[in-house]
Order: sequence, then structure tokens, then C-alpha cells
Amino acid sequence: MLSDLSQNILETLQMIDEDKLDIRTVTMGISLLDCADSNGEVARQKIYDKITSRAAHLVEVAEGIEAELGIPIINKRISVTPIALVAGASDDEDYVEFARTLDAAAKAVGVNFIGGFTALVDKGATPADEKLMRSIPRALNETDVVCASVNIGSSRAGINMSAVRTMGEVIRQTAEGSAEAHGFGCSKLVVFANAVSDNPFMAGAFHGVQEADTVVSVGVSGPGVIKRALETVRGESFDACAETIKKAAFKITRMGQLVGTLAAERLGVEFGIVDLSLAPTAEVGDSVAHVLEEMGLESVGTHGTVAALALLNDAVKKGGLMACSHVGGLSGSFIPISEDIGMIEAAAAGKITLDKLEAMTAICSVGLDMVAIPGDATAATISAMIADEAAIGVMNHKTTAVRVIPAIGLEIGDMVEFGGLLGRAPVMPAHAESAELFIARGGRIPSPVHGFRN
Repeated sequence: MLSDLSQNILETLQMIDEDKLDIRTVTMGISLLDCADSNGEVARQKIYDKITSRAAHLVEVAEGIEAELGIPIINKRISVTPIALVAGASDDEDYVEFARTLDAAAKAVGVNFIGGFTALVDKGATPADEKLMRSIPRALNETDVVCASVNIGSSRAGINMSAVRTMGEVIRQTAEGSAEAHGFGCSKLVVFANAVSDNPFMAGAFHGVQEADTVVSVGVSGPGVIKRALETVRGESFDACAETIKKAAFKITRMGQLVGTLAAERLGVEFGIVDLSLAPTAEVGDSVAHVLEEMGLESVGTHGTVAALALLNDAVKKGGLMACSHVGGLSGSFIPISEDIGMIEAAAAGKITLDKLEAMTAICSVGLDMVAIPGDATAATISAMIADEAAIGVMNHKTTAVRVIPAIGLEIGDMVEFGGLLGRAPVMPAHAESAELFIARGGRIPSPVHGFRN
């Protein structure tokens, strides 16, 4: 018994020290529904007070758990009720001041990011939703830690192409507003189809209206752990690969469950979920792309990449579900270009394209994530990218997303430096042919017939 315990401890230490294992985020979700007020100033004071009181000890508790267990917790974050639902009660003409309030509250409690500057417009947009979307460029460029997201489609409602058109314009304006940083503001903006309400990862986190008043959720990491495990079954069958990934995912998820449970108990709030997503970084040894290559691909992006990703995603979910009582969020594999050293290298060498990333979207957790595109990409081109990703999500009943950065002032092949966990990305080519007339149609693409399951 003691030898088993010692072995488990040594194994965990190895995963942390050598395989870059960490808890990527502890995220507190806070409902702001009770902060709505016809007077915007009053509403913003309520928002600030609630966030700073509920999250007052979040960072302290997370750091205490980190020290106690020896497990790195990289980010402490907050997600809130979609602001369009809260600010809509006021008569404010734009919601930039609400973003500034979120920014101030997040800084007061010391978290890395706050998400929830959000509108949910998959079936249609209210005046509040329209105001929020049009406020995004200033909101992101005039704050530091606020993240925004807009859900423009769902399998039940179809795709709101008018909102898709708007968001192409919003992304373009956000990039132009941070032109000196090559469009960096767009790194804090995600456009979703089938967004989930309990996602702990930024930039797309928001606290859904069906969630409890205050919860704590955890996002794990661990591509390096999976890769090292796969090294032990080189040349063996895919059955062996799947079993090996499941066992490694189980261990990673158990750590997330432990941290989440402790955090919830010490903060006196409900435990939400563990998001199983493999979240890479730009550091060597922490790459989802390298996991796929370990299965036998010469480079991520070649033929076979989608099949390898399918195996990885499925095995991670099966292993994680056995380890945790509450799994949620996106729970799959992230393939952000700028945040994965293997993806950075493949994109820089021209071995992976936007078209291949779209194909991988049918399998992975997100979509075109942290992709730098030419600075002169038009709003219609960006909208068309969003529409394609949304179509994949809507038809397959899964979450898809677009987080692209028009790299103002840069050309194809140039490298954009974002810094920190956001990493760096080569500017990738987009199709030059116009989609202007397609995007100009507006309206809605109806939901698929298999979206009606009652």
C-alpha cells in the first residue's frame, strides 16, 4: 500500500516537473441577474460590489491549494452573466462603461481575466444585444482583462447570418482599434455556435442563467502527460493508444476534481464542473500537435490528422468521465495556433492551413482559435469564416468557435508576438475570393432537421 502511494506521488511529481502538467484555470462563475437596474450607474455599482465580495478570496484560496498540493494553478478567472442580459435593463446607449466596471472589479480581486461581456443571438438580437456587439471594439481596446463572446448559432435555432455579418465588422473594428499591437484586441473575442454556459476557459467563458448563483469550475491541462504516455506504446495498435490515453486522462482529471472540490469548499460556493480540454501552451513539451505526431504523423496537418484527433478527443473524454462526477465546459482538445508550439511550427512551415483547421473543427473543442490572418482581410471574409465554422457546429451538434486576429500592418508569413500563454502566431493566408454578396444577404440559415429532437 505504501509503495503504491509512493509510486503515485512520484508519478504526479514527474507529470508536473517534466510533462508541464498544471491546472490551467480555476474560474468562479457569478450570476449578475440581481444587479440589473434601469439606472446604469446603479447597476454597475451593484456589479462591482457583487464581484468584489464573491471573489474576494478566490486568488488567495487558489494560491493556498497550489502551495498545499504542489500543483501549479496557472490562472484565476471570473465569468459572469452575459452582460447584454444585465445592461439591457438600463437606458445606456452603449455598454463600454459596463466593461470598465468588469475590468476594475477583476483587477480589485487580482484575477487574470473576466469573461461575460457577452450576447446570445443565435435566433435573434434584442436592442441590448445590438448595443453590446457594437460596444465590443471599444470595450476590449479600452480595458485590460475583459473578454467578450457572442453566440451566433445553435443546432436548435440555426445560424443568425445578420449577427455573423455584424461580428465580422466588429472583429475588423477591434483589430483596427489595436492596430499598434497588430490587432491584439481580437485575442479577447470569441464568436461561437452552440456556446456552453459553464466553460471555464477564456476568452469564451460566461456564466449561464441556468447556473447556480456562484460556482467554481476547473480547467485542466496535460498534453505533455498524454504524449509521454503514448511514447510507451510506439508501434502498437490504435486500441493500445486509446487505452493509454484514457488512463492518462483519468489521472489528469482526478487532479482537477480534487482542486475544484477543495476550492469550492473553502470559498463556500458550489462546485461546478471540470473541463477536460487539453489546453496547450507555446512551450516545448506542452503541445496537442505533438501528441498527434506521436501517433505516427510526420507533421500535424498531413493526411490522417483528423483521424488522430478523433481518437485523442474520444479517449480523453472517456478517461475523464470516469474520474469526475461533474464534467462540462468544452471538454476536448484545443488546437490554437499561437498557443501550441507544434501548431506554430506547422503553420510557419505551411504544413497546416485554414482549410485543414476547419476540417479538424469537426472533431476538436473549438475551431479557428488564435489564428493570425492578413491585416487587410475584409469584414466579409471574416464573417464567412465564422459562417463556415458555425455550420460545422450546428450540423454536428457541437461547439465551434472563431478567434481570429487580423494582424494589422503584417503580411503572410510574418510572426505576431502576443506574449505569455497567448504565445505567437505566423500570419496565415486566407482565400482571396470575395464572399461579400453571400454575407450581405443577412437573415437566418435555418436549423437542420435533426436539430428537432423532442
